[in-house]
Amino acid sequence: MLARYHLIPRLAASSAKKAPLPSGSVVAAIGVGSKAYFHSSPRRQELSAEHKEIVKSTAPVLAQHGVAITSHFYKRMLDNHPELKNIFNVANQATGAQPAALAHAVWAYAVNIDNLGALGPAVSRISNKHASLGVTADQYPIVGENLLASIKEVLGDAVNQPVLDAWKAAYQQLSDIFTGIEADLYKQAEQTPGGWTGWRKFKVAHKVHESDEIISFYLEPMDGAQLPEFKPGQYISVRVFMPELGVYQPRQYSLSDIPDGKHFRISVKKESAIRDKPAGKISNFLHQDIPENTEIDVSNPYGDFTLDVDSDVPVVLISGGVGITPMMSMLGTVISHDKTRKVVFVHAVRNGKVHAMKDYLSHVMEDNPQVSRAIFYEETTDSDRKGVDFDYTGRIDFTNIKDKVLLPEANYYLCGPGPFMKAQQKSLEALGVPSERIHSEVFGAGDA
Repeated sequence: MLARYHLIPRLAASSAKKAPLPSGSVVAAIGVGSKAYFHSSPRRQELSAEHKEIVKSTAPVLAQHGVAITSHFYKRMLDNHPELKNIFNVANQATGAQPAALAHAVWAYAVNIDNLGALGPAVSRISNKHASLGVTADQYPIVGENLLASIKEVLGDAVNQPVLDAWKAAYQQLSDIFTGIEADLYKQAEQTPGGWTGWRKFKVAHKVHESDEIISFYLEPMDGAQLPEFKPGQYISVRVFMPELGVYQPRQYSLSDIPDGKHFRISVKKESAIRDKPAGKISNFLHQDIPENTEIDVSNPYGDFTLDVDSDVPVVLISGGVGITPMMSMLGTVISHDKTRKVVFVHAVRNGKVHAMKDYLSHVMEDNPQVSRAIFYEETTDSDRKGVDFDYTGRIDFTNIKDKVLLPEANYYLCGPGPFMKAQQKSLEALGVPSERIHSEVFGAGDA
């Protein structure tokens, strides 16, 4: 599963839980999710009331001209600092997805400047993505300088010095928040047995075809040393050099197995070209051009979309397509920790040819009566067997499986394409599931 956030991506509310904040810290103004780590250095001076009013007043302009500003920003920054092309997703630059996401981010920050707590869960997720990419504190001034210059160069005389001064102060505030949280994430990684910061050399020990579209990569560290424990639902960044682009390109993939201290497993969907959407450069490169025993760069595990392993309440895992990957890790963790904890595995996929890991799920259910499933095939082939490969045709419809999924005090975990998750969240809430019990993993540049 891919999850892509880059410097100041989309700031949007999520269902992550809030945690008490350290007093006087750089993040004391923003309610970051409980699974983030906090930086306790003294906070810079808060924005003045005048600066806040100016920033808020620019929101309509940003809504109208945001994409023009951010498109100019990325070109300007990457021309001036080509080394940053090794961090940013070149494909998302080409399609315009990343500029659109950043435009939304800047607008959201302006709108919520008086209520930064509303951005807390998203900041937690973004900080984890930054840490997985190895973003450093000295890169934030580069972003700020080019963003402010782009605002002036695109809007011209419509931007005066007080506006630039207000946005400079606002950007510094946001930069302090991110760098503080990310510093603690790096510290946490270094202090975890087997953990590290930056990139570590791995080899592709095995490649296993899970379906017509998905291959699992079993990754082992070249140094043979211990790997850290990770939480089910977390991901790693994988970085490969792309000769045709002349740069390294990183992507995030969910860990699809349980930790054993010896290997990581990711399960990658080969993204084919569909209408105006180009084929995925990295997924195709991994599938076609990375044989077994190839060396690749890998980050420490990060991410705050994680299963609460200490709870004993029922778990409902809901996925679409390649969104199944973190659910495999969650499922494996639950059955290895608690043989009595009820699990409902709900999965939607086009048909049996692209249904990954179905044999594993069948074996799990044979040995674990507390696990049940509801598999939806949008269409079926002659070889697809109802009751064996799948249970329902069409798209997920919770009204038809209410008895299976509406469980007292259950926690619901969603992963899949953005429209899929929005639809499932809406359906669950319509059936009375409290929003705080619905957790989701966001992936795709449009959500970054």
